[in-house]
Amino acid sequence: MATTKGTVLVSGASIAGPAVAYWLHRHGFAVTVVEKATGVRGGGYPIDVRGTALEVTRRMGLLPQLQEAHIESRRLTFLDADGSTVAAVRPEAVTGGVEGSDLEVRRGDLTSVLYRAVADDVEFVFDDSVDVLTQHEHGVDVTFRSGAHRGFDLVVGADGLHSRTRELVFGPEQRFHHYLGYCFAGFTMPNGFGLSHEGMLWSTPGRGAALYAVRDSDELHGFLIFARPDPPYDAFRDPAAQRDLVAAAFADDGWEIPTMVAAMRDADDLFFDVVSQIRQPRWTSGRVALVGDAAAAPSFLTGQGSSLALVGAYMLAGTLATHRDHTAAFAAYERDTRAFVELNQAQVGKGAAALFPVTAEDLARRNERLRGLTSLPPQTGRPAHTALALPAFQG
Repeated sequence: MATTKGTVLVSGASIAGPAVAYWLHRHGFAVTVVEKATGVRGGGYPIDVRGTALEVTRRMGLLPQLQEAHIESRRLTFLDADGSTVAAVRPEAVTGGVEGSDLEVRRGDLTSVLYRAVADDVEFVFDDSVDVLTQHEHGVDVTFRSGAHRGFDLVVGADGLHSRTRELVFGPEQRFHHYLGYCFAGFTMPNGFGLSHEGMLWSTPGRGAALYAVRDSDELHGFLIFARPDPPYDAFRDPAAQRDLVAAAFADDGWEIPTMVAAMRDADDLFFDVVSQIRQPRWTSGRVALVGDAAAAPSFLTGQGSSLALVGAYMLAGTLATHRDHTAAFAAYERDTRAFVELNQAQVGKGAAALFPVTAEDLARRNERLRGLTSLPPQTGRPAHTALALPAFQG
């Protein structure tokens, strides 16, 4: 299709990046996506798509593919430190999701579906990243890590919690990084537990572990989370230090924790990070805008990171398509999206955050709540998930 709206560089090819690229192309922009990895990343732990984000995927024509990829977890079993069962519940009772409506898919399945939807229409540059951004009256000059130089009308940072785009334009991450007190590691390991369509969550004060079985796979998604007073900034780019940090945190634990730690040490797909939110007063500056986790990471404890990325991408592209210039568009993007995002960020204390208590007293209270969930009526979802009615942009 003819492009008349201008050129946009999108940094990041996970969820927010391909989603905003899709909508920008639909609205007539010429789009380039740069990604530091060598390709679209597969695998990854199960993630949820809920509420308003489901309507975004429907408008993209991707809802049937995501429904096909739905992994249909049927049960979550919570275990005490000795491995005894505390409670077994439907996942929706914990997440606030709606059974039969909300989707749970592997992160890699979602990124693959999004990439395929736009790969033939926009330019993707892998194994490269933004190194320098220079804004001027008529555009943004970009120097890439590879040494290449290019100019664009606009730049969108969709590069996650530790966004390089945000750092270049708004300043150091520490200004906006609100640490929520936990570190976590995700990885895959053999399914030696006979699990199918379910998850097991083990807890002791200050530490937790989870094993998720996607359908009847012979592979499990392992997950280890532990409380820590301060973020281990020195370990963010040091995989060996990450593995040592996790192993030390779980060194004295029983159940299947030693097996999980050993699998974590051997995993070639280890993903380590902190549980944090990004909170900043503005998501745009000049000709640069942020979207998804780069703008306002809610943390995985809300279960809304992917959904907010999809909704934010739709809103950003739509406002750019329907306003007279980028300044007016960016103002509308922030005005119309921020309340929804911040409402979902505020859910951090109402969902999965309560699953990993730090004290024995809080853990006992959590267990009592879990036992009570088995007798509650079906969940109808959390209002925050559907708090934004999507406009129909015509651009």
